[in-house]
Amino acid sequence: MSFEQCQHVNSLMAEFNKTWFVAGGWAIDLFIGKETREHKDIEIAIFRKDQLHLKRYLNDWDFKQVKQGEFYDWGNEFLELPIHELHATNKLSGERIEVLLNETEENDWKFRRDLRIHAPLNSICSVSKTGIPYLNPEIVLLYKAKNTREKDHQDFLAIKDLLNNKQKQWLRNALELHEPEHKWVEFLN
Repeated sequence: MSFEQCQHVNSLMAEFNKTWFVAGGWAIDLFIGKETREHKDIEIAIFRKDQLHLKRYLNDWDFKQVKQGEFYDWGNEFLELPIHELHATNKLSGERIEVLLNETEENDWKFRRDLRIHAPLNSICSVSKTGIPYLNPEIVLLYKAKNTREKDHQDFLAIKDLLNNKQKQWLRNALELHEPEHKWVEFLN
């Protein structure tokens, strides 16, 4: 498949001089190298510390922060946890993207739902053959493990046999800490 949405976001973010990557189901498909299911939206992730840089970079976009499922205008305040989700709309075209804020501490990425779970910053994302950065699948699946929907389970089934041993072990360890009863744990031996 063409990954048209991902390519468009890659072009949009081309001059953003901070780390960013595609997240969610599109990240799974970028890892696999083909579109495995329909995607209704696109999510990108950035590090929380870079949120105001993104807002300046996308200065012709309107941003909403999500608090307990409700949308609120985002001024120029620095957003802290538990806020981790932004929705941006281009004021001219109406184009939309979802932005997920990721936690970091020194040289580590931290899982916001359980700060015991972490990974070196240089290990959390990859770049597709077409040059699109994406969040590595083991981290995407960890996020999808909470309140797993059918599309999340489809993503897991599509990718579980493509993960290398290190990725499987990391995900298994993370799930055993965070969601020890999750049905995916048994598939990650």
